[in-house]
Amino acid sequence: MKGIVFTEFLEMMEERFGLEVADRVIEGSRLKSGGAYTAVGTYDHRELLQLVSQLSQIIGTAVPDLVRAFGEHLFGRFVSAYPQFFTDVTSTFEFLTGIEGHIHVEVRKLYPDAELPRFTCRKLSPERMEMIYRSSRPFTDFAEGLIRGCAAHFGESIRVERHDLSQGAEHAARFTLTSMASVPACTIPSC
Repeated sequence: MKGIVFTEFLEMMEERFGLEVADRVIEGSRLKSGGAYTAVGTYDHRELLQLVSQLSQIIGTAVPDLVRAFGEHLFGRFVSAYPQFFTDVTSTFEFLTGIEGHIHVEVRKLYPDAELPRFTCRKLSPERMEMIYRSSRPFTDFAEGLIRGCAAHFGESIRVERHDLSQGAEHAARFTLTSMASVPACTIPSC
């Protein structure tokens, strides 16, 4: 896994929980790397899982919640670091459908050794989209966080439903996204 994911996780920890908590997490995780990461390095994804698990124990927040929150945070950092990926993109659905054909192509140019998840998108209607996520790594919660971060970036209210499709060593999920801007409001007074 690329080091930028690790460096951003450490930054998020420091920002949200303080340097003391971040130090305790790194020390308690007993990492092969010692917790020293560079953005361009490549590291074992299990170290990220160790860090998240240790943070979970220290602050009492469930691992899936932390991983989703990190995905949301990281999406915001991607917007700042890679503004070229957001030029002329106006919606969550437009951005997500361009991941494989545009963004991952560019990421592979920068990091040829990157092992990226795969996304397949299908528009179900103007307000609904299905996105299939597949990866050899257990980061479905992370993918969900990135999706939620994307919707937040575009200022859209999107309901995200997730159905697990994992089999064996492959981690997979079907995300059904519904734009809530087009869902009619309830007109019955008791709603």
